[in-house]
Amino acid sequence: MDEFGPLNLQPRKGKAWRPAGHPFRLRATYNRHHGVMHLIGALDLATGKIRYRIRARKRWREFLSFLKTLRDRWPGDRLYLVLDNYGPHKHPAVRDWAAANDVELVSLPTYGSWLNWIESEFAALRQFALNGTDHRTHAEQNAAIAAYIRWHNNQAQPKASFAASSPIRSWTSYPAKIA
Repeated sequence: MDEFGPLNLQPRKGKAWRPAGHPFRLRATYNRHHGVMHLIGALDLATGKIRYRIRARKRWREFLSFLKTLRDRWPGDRLYLVLDNYGPHKHPAVRDWAAANDVELVSLPTYGSWLNWIESEFAALRQFALNGTDHRTHAEQNAAIAAYIRWHNNQAQPKASFAASSPIRSWTSYPAKIA
């Protein structure tokens, strides 16, 4: 799981279909009159589906609330959540709740967020739901994100092939140890 954002209401570069002779124009400037939003998301490797919430703040309280929704989604199972080293993930209240509710929080190494599979899903979300848009309200932007995630979840397949053909997974690809 990870956080995605901030979700500003700003014109975003990208490709957009337009009839010939009607070029797509972006606003030159924008203001944050309506603040920013943040997406907290989790990727279920067993199904390939994304679970998410969009919130106005990105604190440990929102993170803990999302953890509780995940716990309710899979009652009785032990949950392993791969996280980056963001401060709210390490808050004592979050750690205590996780220990009491059979949730193991697995932190990635510093500067290793690229190891988290959800990062590639967030890149696709940015490409297909946000690039080439100019949403005027958070409700409009949230609807575009929700539509993409619904589509993604309908197409989802288990994440079972962890670079199976990569030479890094084979011990035979490494040179012999020098004594």
